[in-house]
Amino acid sequence: MKKFDTLESIPAYLPIVNIDTDMIIPKQFLKTIKRTGLGKNLFFEMRYDETGKEIENFILNNEPYTNSKILIAGKNFGCGSSREHAPWALLDFGITCVISSSYADIFYNNCFKNGILPITISEEQIKQISEYSTRKEKILIDLKDQKIVFGNNEIKFELDEFKKKCLIEGLDDIALSLEKSDKIDSFEKKLKSSKPWIFND
Repeated sequence: MKKFDTLESIPAYLPIVNIDTDMIIPKQFLKTIKRTGLGKNLFFEMRYDETGKEIENFILNNEPYTNSKILIAGKNFGCGSSREHAPWALLDFGITCVISSSYADIFYNNCFKNGILPITISEEQIKQISEYSTRKEKILIDLKDQKIVFGNNEIKFELDEFKKKCLIEGLDDIALSLEKSDKIDSFEKKLKSSKPWIFND
């Protein structure tokens, strides 16, 4: 998982509430267990018409938003089923930060496990930074200092310290386990010595 430090990008603003995981990545694309290749199908039913042609007025189909790394969305983002393909699709498209006033809990936690920073701020603050999307101007995300910088202004955001550490150090669940490999090995050796029958074939 890539380490997250600072991020600067023109944000894409999608002012729709209750965007569920099926809207983020529809069920027909869930057959794969790979984390790559899903970006082209992100928001599939909003991005393409019935013939597969891009819908012109959808924001992610237009420059410079095709290269946006920051998505500003309506409240309750990521609701619905708990598919991990949703953050995979966002990440494969290039989005590594989502800003909303609220999230579904499972989606929120899945973001951290996949290197995406989900920021929670108020609706009023979202209106402030959404203007930078309209004007096609960059905003800066500073994870270390937990702030969004836009123009001469900044917004502070709250974040769990452990989740913050995982993003900054690029630690997913596997990496966290490997950090404790010495303790795991020591435990197994003690267990093998005290209860050898457990390890018999």
